[in-house]
Amino acid sequence: MDLLLEPSTWAILAGIGLIAGFIDAVAGGGGLLSIPALLTLGISPHLALGTNKLAACFGSSMAAFTYYKQHLFSPKLWYHTFIATFLGAITGTFLVHYIDKAWLEKALPLIIIAIALYTLVKPNAMGCKDYVPLKASATRFKQWILAFPLGFYDGFAGPGTGAFWTITSTNYYRQPLLYSCGLARAMTFVSNLTSLVIFFALGQVNVILGLSMGVCMMLGSYIGARSAIKFGAQFIRPVFIVIVLLIAIKLAWSAW
Repeated sequence: MDLLLEPSTWAILAGIGLIAGFIDAVAGGGGLLSIPALLTLGISPHLALGTNKLAACFGSSMAAFTYYKQHLFSPKLWYHTFIATFLGAITGTFLVHYIDKAWLEKALPLIIIAIALYTLVKPNAMGCKDYVPLKASATRFKQWILAFPLGFYDGFAGPGTGAFWTITSTNYYRQPLLYSCGLARAMTFVSNLTSLVIFFALGQVNVILGLSMGVCMMLGSYIGARSAIKFGAQFIRPVFIVIVLLIAIKLAWSAW
């Protein structure tokens, strides 16, 4: 494609990347902003997805590193989760080329709305004061049963993966919300990077656009992660609910 874009277009893409990175670091779902922005440039859907994966790798890596530096994520506890997410993302990314996604596109809004409503009405949906950080790894089975499907989903579809990771790992592992955010950002980085390698092999990545948006996403993710860490659950919960509902509305509008 012709990359001789107007300065105003680059400015808009930069702003969208910044906001998308912030949203991803706090609640997940930044791709609902960045992918449509790329599509408006006239590139193909597959190229937009691949390019977005490149940009998203910058954002998710920065967010994961920020949580790690604040001791809110310990990689040594999640060895099997890394592997399961990696293999799930490979499976999902390849399979998406052979399976009709129409049924998933119609079901996703309902699933995401259910998560938002669950979070809204259940006081402890995003953790409670009794939850404590894990001191030892969960069992191999327990890690695989959650990580492989979420890795698969991110490779196969993607919208709301970070939100799914945050809410499920908080309740499944009964750990504090910020620790679940750290795990979510690290695992979305794994699945983003895995899918990116495959999209690169398929020639579906625009490097210049991906790098440009990625730098802005990285800055937005840093700001978002620091905000979440500073203000805690009282900041994350309302942002999470609003973003998840907006994701659901966007998906429902597109699918139905």
